[in-house]
Amino acid sequence: MSFDVIAFITSLLVSTVQAGTIYLLATVGEIYAERSGVINLGLEGMIIMGALTSFIVSFYTGDYLLAVLLAVLAGLLMSLLHAFISISLKVNQYVSGIALTILGLGLSGFLGRPLTGMTVEKVHEIPIPVLSDIPVVGPAFFKQNVFVYVSYVVAILGWYVLFKTRIGLNIRSVGENPSMADSLGVNVTLVRYGATLFGGALAGLAGAYFFIGYQPFWVEGMTAGRGWISIALVIFAAWSPLRAIAGAYLFGGVEALQFRMQAFGYGTATPQFMLMLPYALTIAVLIMLSHHSIRKRIGVPAALGIPYSREE
Repeated sequence: MSFDVIAFITSLLVSTVQAGTIYLLATVGEIYAERSGVINLGLEGMIIMGALTSFIVSFYTGDYLLAVLLAVLAGLLMSLLHAFISISLKVNQYVSGIALTILGLGLSGFLGRPLTGMTVEKVHEIPIPVLSDIPVVGPAFFKQNVFVYVSYVVAILGWYVLFKTRIGLNIRSVGENPSMADSLGVNVTLVRYGATLFGGALAGLAGAYFFIGYQPFWVEGMTAGRGWISIALVIFAAWSPLRAIAGAYLFGGVEALQFRMQAFGYGTATPQFMLMLPYALTIAVLIMLSHHSIRKRIGVPAALGIPYSREE
């Protein structure tokens, strides 16, 4: 292989990991929520509110740590609202989630419009000694910013907690059979609240990364459907944080490839076609996984989207 080809592959992998980190953080959080039986269609709104919050705080204060913390808080507050509406009030989870997405997109557009096009300095990469020097793979995975490294930990630790600890067992049991879990002393409401809030916190973190770690300038509607793709990735990953890594980087790779192809002159006449590729892939995945036998095999949580009431 020539040096140019290796350089292209390395650059593509670097961009793949960077783009995929947004999906990975949001998807792992949504996996926890759905494993507990709560589907959160408000993910898009939570991500963009996290991005807006991190933008405003970092732009006016320059304090990136505060920007991240408040972005996470924004995601937490929106997910708390979703949890209260769908768990406590038992309102349809799909309606609640869509309403929050509309709220997040509208509010971010209104508050962010005066600052459209303004930028902040992007967080710097932190190369990991020795590992970052590995050809091709090193720069892609071990010469990234702190958000990317956090996403590795979130995915791996998220898998361990979900499948190897009592906490994870309680979450999965509540998502499968909440009445049985309740009879065994598991607080269904508390577990669902906790999982939903965790998902919202990671959505806020994904939004913070999107702005100050990936695209450090504000554009209205900048998330461009990434929250919806993350929801589809939950199904693609079969509700497993480890499989979410592969799914997130697959979609991140498609997103990165479209820009690389346009840079080489491919698709410049029809840029909309290149831009639709991640969403076309999302539709293809959903169609493929919609078959009953496949859905049964991948293990959709039995109580997903179903409110629980002890009296029933």
